[in-house]
Amino acid sequence: MPQSLRVFAEHSYCVYSTVWNPRHADVFLSASGDCTLRVWDVRDPDACLIIPGHNHEILSCDWNKYDDCIVVSGSVDKSIKIWDVRNPRREITMLQGHTYAVKRVRFSPHRPHLISSCSYDMTVCMWDYMAPEDALLARYDHHTEFAVGIDMSTLVEGLLASTAWDENVFVWQDGMDPRA
Repeated sequence: MPQSLRVFAEHSYCVYSTVWNPRHADVFLSASGDCTLRVWDVRDPDACLIIPGHNHEILSCDWNKYDDCIVVSGSVDKSIKIWDVRNPRREITMLQGHTYAVKRVRFSPHRPHLISSCSYDMTVCMWDYMAPEDALLARYDHHTEFAVGIDMSTLVEGLLASTAWDENVFVWQDGMDPRA
């Protein structure tokens, strides 16, 4: 049985999410119930950066596929925050629109400012975090239980999949009704 190469044990509560940096093979990001995001380098047992991201548990995180200094976090506090790891003292922007905890956030593999999210409010949302006015582009309410998973195809632009406790996986093209 293979053994772990290294254990990273600085978080003080559950670690809910990890994701590799899209450009640096040794760097990853983690999100935790201790309300922090941490940037790690596998060559160092200590976190390179600690971002006290939210006032409640952080359930999800992701790296921007076009700018490896930009990360996103989703929290029990119902907010989504975008961070620049070069200046982590304050978020770039905060997106609000979910009415319960944000379970999953994902940056688009095709558009640098596009983020998808899903929440315990049973919705999937699409956001443009650089929009000058309303960042919320679309809200889908096709699930009948907690929405817990969202992903965007890396091969087909706009192709989405979402999962929920309702035992369904919906796959659809952004802009179309997933129930169609």
